[in-house]
Amino acid sequence: MCGIVGIVGRGPVNQDLYDALTVLQHRGQDAAGICTCEGARLFLRKDNGLVRDVFQARHMLRLRGSMGIGHVRYPTAGSPSSAEAQPFYVNSPYGITLAHNGNLINARELKEDLFRDDLRHINTDSDSEILLNVLAHELQQGGKLRATEEDLFRAVRAVHRRCLGAYAAVAMITGYGVLGFRDPCGIRPLVFGRRETRDGPEFMFASESVALDALGFTLERDVAPGEAVFIDKRGRVYVRQCAEDPVLSPCLFEFVYLARPDSILDGVSVHKARMRMGEALAEKILRVWPDHDIDVVIPIPDTSRTAGLELAHRLGVKYREGFIKNRYIGRTFIMPGQTQRRRSVRQKLNAIGLEFQGKNVLLVDDSIVRGTTSGEIIRMAREAGARKVYFASAAPPVRHPNVYGIDMPAADELIAHGRSEEEVGRAIGADRLIYQDLADLVDAVRRGNPAIPRFDASVFDGDYVTGGVTEAYLRHLKALRSDAAKEQQRRELEAAADPALIDLYNVS
Repeated sequence: MCGIVGIVGRGPVNQDLYDALTVLQHRGQDAAGICTCEGARLFLRKDNGLVRDVFQARHMLRLRGSMGIGHVRYPTAGSPSSAEAQPFYVNSPYGITLAHNGNLINARELKEDLFRDDLRHINTDSDSEILLNVLAHELQQGGKLRATEEDLFRAVRAVHRRCLGAYAAVAMITGYGVLGFRDPCGIRPLVFGRRETRDGPEFMFASESVALDALGFTLERDVAPGEAVFIDKRGRVYVRQCAEDPVLSPCLFEFVYLARPDSILDGVSVHKARMRMGEALAEKILRVWPDHDIDVVIPIPDTSRTAGLELAHRLGVKYREGFIKNRYIGRTFIMPGQTQRRRSVRQKLNAIGLEFQGKNVLLVDDSIVRGTTSGEIIRMAREAGARKVYFASAAPPVRHPNVYGIDMPAADELIAHGRSEEEVGRAIGADRLIYQDLADLVDAVRRGNPAIPRFDASVFDGDYVTGGVTEAYLRHLKALRSDAAKEQQRRELEAAADPALIDLYNVS
């Protein structure tokens, strides 16, 4: 999960890119980057940290130009080094920068092909750099001094043939325009919008529609699965379907947790989808536990509030805010390492004792992934005086690794893997645990857009919509991206740190 943005404007776009990345900060807190284009010159600034920390006034002044792209990073592949921050740049052909959200399943094979056949060197462990070089190589095959939009679409068609996995991407071709494209399954989101100015229309790509809203752009539509949309520097828009058999299969976890509630993805209001999740979960409780003794429903802020409110209303029990959130602590799900997640829960949330004392409390969360956060919150509720603590998840059990850009790489790090629902409940310390049924979750989202033919629900059912996910690949993913692997990478990076090494592409 990352956040991407691309803008073709009529004036300087540096501030708009900064503001858009700030709105998309929930999609990545590890690193941020912006690249702008003025004439034939590119200006790039990227580093580890939040948007507000990476970009100071001196950096913003140097990010000149009327078009650019940006990225906030949530690391699922590669090391935590700032060298992995995006956008990535390749000089041949034309000078291309790219920002990517997703994950390539066949990255190892592509890296080998790029070296042996395409004679291209990959400098990082990031699959995003691989995606950029595949696009660049295919675009170079035209052999032209200047590419046309047809050349870009031909290159994207080749990307679809070669790359397997999830990718929503924006690429800027120096002095020419910005290209947005999405994988043939449309797993990760990408929208584009338009804003009218006195000098003509401006256009923007973003991971979520909320970024368009914040900057005064009107949502045109989602980029379709397999589709490429190119906007040249004069504001002319070219659209082409570049995949042979596209099938829209958006990630269900976007609607459960990843996206902001005020976004609209693939025609579905995230807010209303979460309302329906709460209603469905309440119906299940009434069906399987009609004589429940729940006194109060308390959500785990922030993503479960919508579902929790609807659930309480349908059950006819009180809804209360029982936890106060420290907004200066990042999202615990996307923090690297179990120890850091566990410690951050206590820093992030504080219980209001009056809402818990002597009560049978139903805590509602969007999902249970590793169980670290859930178990710690249940302990906090008991310490605050709750008589019984029940737990409800708006999502089904997460039992399978995610291979499409969400940090769930190892099955044995998922608390529901190999456990029954009752066993998960005991493991997190709940008096009773209620999970959403997968069919109800699918229905809650699909009712927002009945035209969606299928969803990527692989973390719940183990069915990977792209195919190509083998046991050998899952073992490789675990070795590369598990918490233990990430901790080892961090230790190695710290041990090898050399202040004399300079990122040549970083505007410092």
